Amino acid sequence: MSTDHPDRDVNAEDQPITEISKADEPETVKPEAVKSEDGDLAVAPVAKPRRLTMLIAIAAVILLSDILTKVWAVAAVKPGQPIEIIGDVVTFTMVRNPGAAFSMATSMTWILTLVAIGVVIGVIKIGRTLRSPWWALGLGLVLGGALGNLVDRFFRSPGIMRGHVVDFVSVGWWPVFNIADSAIVCGAILLVVLTLFGFEPNGERLRDHKADAKKLIESKAAAEGETK
Repeated sequence: MSTDHPDRDVNAEDQPITEISKADEPETVKPEAVKSEDGDLAVAPVAKPRRLTMLIAIAAVILLSDILTKVWAVAAVKPGQPIEIIGDVVTFTMVRNPGAAFSMATSMTWILTLVAIGVVIGVIKIGRTLRSPWWALGLGLVLGGALGNLVDRFFRSPGIMRGHVVDFVSVGWWPVFNIADSAIVCGAILLVVLTLFGFEPNGERLRDHKADAKKLIESKAAAEGETK
């Protein structure tokens, strides 16, 4: 008579304990091994983390700061009665701006609103695959500034998409501006600098690609010379 239990897994009993424990362990993702130029195995570089969260956080800080300072300015600064901060060089001066940053294109309010909406959509689209912290900073400043002025375009008089932006910071001969304007300009300058120096949104540098391509060409030329 057999003493085996009818529900017992005979194969599991005969299998070594170490193999059973390994089978229960979760799989781990290992770095992919690739072949280098000399034929040796090398570990492929790990992809840099995406920076969309950083971009959104920066934009949120700029947006909140812009809204709060404009609410204060509307309540505290009376039109035609500037508040002196450093003599008459730096003042808080209330200006309702129908145009773009620094009071430009004052007769194109609704067009500027559409442009700002396009900028917001474009920045968010780029930000989904962003891996460079510096690009995240620049785009976050531009996004926060664009959203800050869009709030005025939609919710301030004289109406939706035609609202006048609140400007209140006056520095010397410079046109009156706000935090959103400053963020847009600073972010745009940073993005231009990053582009000029070859820093890409994916966290890599264009100059590094050129150097790698040059080394590859030189190594191929040297290999061909040795075979001749």
